[in-house]
Amino acid sequence: MTDLAAVKRTLSAQRVETPSWAFGNSGTRFKVFAQPGVPRSPQEKIADAAVVHKYTGVAPTVALHIPWDKVDDYASLAAYASSLGVAIGAMNTNVFQDDDYKLGSVTNPDPAVRRKATDHLLEAIAIMDQTGSRDLKLWFSDGINYPGQDDLTNRQDRLAEALRETYARLGENQRILLEYKLFEPAFYATDIPDWGTSYAHCLELGPRATVCIDTGHHAPGTNIEFIVAFLLRQKKLGAFDFNSRFYADDDLMAGAADPFQLFRIMYEIVRGNALDPAYGINFMLDQCHNIEAKIPAIIRSVLNIQEATAKALLVDRNALAAAQNNGDVLEANGVLMDAYNTDVRPLLAEVRSDLGLDPDPVAAYKRSGYQEKIVEERVGGQQAGWGA
Repeated sequence: MTDLAAVKRTLSAQRVETPSWAFGNSGTRFKVFAQPGVPRSPQEKIADAAVVHKYTGVAPTVALHIPWDKVDDYASLAAYASSLGVAIGAMNTNVFQDDDYKLGSVTNPDPAVRRKATDHLLEAIAIMDQTGSRDLKLWFSDGINYPGQDDLTNRQDRLAEALRETYARLGENQRILLEYKLFEPAFYATDIPDWGTSYAHCLELGPRATVCIDTGHHAPGTNIEFIVAFLLRQKKLGAFDFNSRFYADDDLMAGAADPFQLFRIMYEIVRGNALDPAYGINFMLDQCHNIEAKIPAIIRSVLNIQEATAKALLVDRNALAAAQNNGDVLEANGVLMDAYNTDVRPLLAEVRSDLGLDPDPVAAYKRSGYQEKIVEERVGGQQAGWGA
């Protein structure tokens, strides 16, 4: 029998980090679609993130992307975030939008380019020192397009060297989250193409290097929840970048394409007792909303993660274990499906009411007038990043 009071306490304590870049203009490689009211500065991105937290109650941190969110005074930026009831979360680096990185950043055959890229990673840690951020998120577009273009082993050696120098610069309470991506923009070989490569480098680095799973960065049909279970077992799962994909790295709302997959992922988190923020996993959204309104899309994404989590918490784990131990295949699957098919929206409405929030965050946001306010006040909003 599920303890609903315990489920509600757990859901009340859940945390989802929002990304600053999700609030700016974004698009595909073909077109960036401008929207009225999008932020013109890092401060306005943080203000929008604070609104998401205001109506969901579970999104108290916002990730930054450097240099997209570059300012002169990061301590003041952190203080501004605090004044709005949120904090600055993970620091994301950018070694993929500079002409020098055409042949790679930290794996580039040119030592001067490698030095430039590594210096940027170190710069990000210096910013973390000012903002109080714990997590340095690293994603590299590095790879090659043709056989023979570069030496695969040498590129791994260069990558390891840059990671070692970066790891050595971390503060006592800071850590690396190492992301991966199957392909794009490198089409023949990507230098960190999968969780195994990320995991191997993290093992070499030490305990403060962990894997970041982006739910859109796998081959079709990949069993992501297996990866989650394995990394939890190895104490090497540090973060998620939640989004939703149909073909490749589609930045759709988390849970939009395959909500059952999101439920399965969250069940492994619950089963591994890893949902508590004290465990250390950073559950972050990584989405750029191209045609839909930014803030409501982020709110809906947070709600989708909450719903998947609530269903995962409702799994009768004793009944599931009994069916598994008895080899009752259909009963075991049925236990999972019973939880997944539960309508948890009334439960989550109760959780929000208990927190003093409107039970319907999307409706509350629409009534607030905030969207109309920013459309009127903000003219000439920025893209998510330069040169997108």
